[in-house]
Amino acid sequence: MESQLSRIQSPADLQQLNNQELNELCDEIRETIIQVVSKNGGHLASNLGAVELTVAIHHALHCPDDSIVWDVGHQCYTHKLLTGRYEQFSTLRQKEGITGFPNPNESPYDSFVAGHSSTSISVACGLAKANTLQKNGNTVVAVVGDGAMTGGLTFEGLSNAGVNKDRLIVVLNDNHMSINKNVGFVSKHLVNLRSRSGYVRFKSGFGHLLRHIPLIGKPIFRLLLRMKQHLKYAIYNNSSMFEEMGFYYIGPIEGHNLKDLIKAIETAKKIEQPVLLHVETIKGKGYGPAVENPDIFHGISSFDIATGEVPKSSESFSSVFGDTIAEMASNDDSIIAITAAMKSGTGLSAFAEKYPNRFFDVGIAEEHAVTFASALANKGFRPVVAVYSTFLQRTYDQLLNDTSIMNNHIVLAIDRSGIVPDDGVTHQGIFDVPLLNTIPGMTIFTPSTFEELRVCLKHAIYNVEGPVAVRYPKGKEIPCHVEIPFDEHFYHLFQAEKAKTLLVTYGRTSSSVLNVAKRLHDEGNAVSVLKMDRVRPLPKGVISEALRYYRILFFEEGSLHGGVGEFFGSRLVQRGYARQYKIIAIDQFIDTCKTEEGLEQFHLDENGIYQAIIEE
Repeated sequence: MESQLSRIQSPADLQQLNNQELNELCDEIRETIIQVVSKNGGHLASNLGAVELTVAIHHALHCPDDSIVWDVGHQCYTHKLLTGRYEQFSTLRQKEGITGFPNPNESPYDSFVAGHSSTSISVACGLAKANTLQKNGNTVVAVVGDGAMTGGLTFEGLSNAGVNKDRLIVVLNDNHMSINKNVGFVSKHLVNLRSRSGYVRFKSGFGHLLRHIPLIGKPIFRLLLRMKQHLKYAIYNNSSMFEEMGFYYIGPIEGHNLKDLIKAIETAKKIEQPVLLHVETIKGKGYGPAVENPDIFHGISSFDIATGEVPKSSESFSSVFGDTIAEMASNDDSIIAITAAMKSGTGLSAFAEKYPNRFFDVGIAEEHAVTFASALANKGFRPVVAVYSTFLQRTYDQLLNDTSIMNNHIVLAIDRSGIVPDDGVTHQGIFDVPLLNTIPGMTIFTPSTFEELRVCLKHAIYNVEGPVAVRYPKGKEIPCHVEIPFDEHFYHLFQAEKAKTLLVTYGRTSSSVLNVAKRLHDEGNAVSVLKMDRVRPLPKGVISEALRYYRILFFEEGSLHGGVGEFFGSRLVQRGYARQYKIIAIDQFIDTCKTEEGLEQFHLDENGIYQAIIEE
């Protein structure tokens, strides 16, 4: 039998399929997603739950003239399969392959970059307003799911979208990650009624007629409207808020019934005001292990399809952080752990289980997490906010105005710093140091080993005033062929006799730099290494140590602009240094790659470091 998926070169091809063929297509899409993600890793459960919804949206729209904005962007795999990327889908999340998120550079069907959460409605407002101004009649659909409704920007977008009359449909993909399920015969009956075009026309015409009856028309209309809203709120418990914001509410719709979905979307397109289409889906649908464990199969590495077993992960910086903070909390009731929808990813599952009253998952709301933590610190607690480096960017205002000004002592445990594998340009952790460098009173620790992470974390919690960050990469330590002693001054100089060159570095890169230094020593070329475990403030004495060398190379797995290397260089200049100084760092966005590939690209692997030294 011919594959339905192989027939789809663009969304327009969906019009050639009957209802049975469309359902067969959905089954093939699920099988394809499972096969590829089992090898490449990726976001499985959310994509399996959005298959029919995506097919229905593309069936009802005319993309790319119409636009779809995904939120969170990782639920776009079916969209990619329907928009000419089936043959390339096996390269998902691979270097020079297709990304795991929408990206307009990859396809005209990807209307906007969508790597972070809660942005879609604001984006859709802009796209819809542009359509209105251009008078082109195009429709914009924002698909919101996977907890994106917990982000504050979502409600800013809803508030502004509702006051306009642009052609905008917000699809709330309710996979039970954010909004409770609605049940009951009456609810389903009213959904069926309200999603019919005839009902919409009747409602609009009846309201218009009633309002124009002299004297009694408008009062009766207002009375019926209030009665309707109270009745709906009692039955749905969801629609009232959206309608008060200016949306026409349709739902909840069964999210795996293609016929009903297509009908609802086509109806929504005809309504001359913003529409909120509430769709209920099952996260992981079509693959039992993902349905049973949607959290595990949300973002996952490779796995065995037959058993659903995931290879056991070895010790990582995330797990060491989680174990350490849980151990410390056993002896200190003031320690509180906070995360923004990343409990498992940041290693806090054990803490949450042991100390549920001191663990807080605030949803996709990093800004709230920081201000919440600062208030706790103001009352004598020791809050630790575990956050991915890329998501820390949201918190700048809260760190500056709600934390630093009062010098409140919160600890930022910054996971996935540096080059991050597989998730691509939106998820790299290279900008946290420049961001934090501008916060007055901020202390930044940069451990390079598991043991250093334990020491730095304890020091950050008990021995530092004001806001403090401990940043560490994803995954394991880089093996080092040189013993790394930990110095209480948070730096160590590996001094080579008669060396004229000094290599300066911090964090994960330290092991690679030390390995290269040993190699050069074995070859008869002496270089010294200055390894820092705290980069703000710079440890006392490091500039004086560096001034003694004729040539200094600074290796930094982070942004060149605003990074430690630039600051280190400015301090050298202030002290009159006028010899050779060079920074090897990252000055661009980083596309999808493995960690090793990224380090090689920016000459921060051992071979790149070696070449940078000997070529000078």
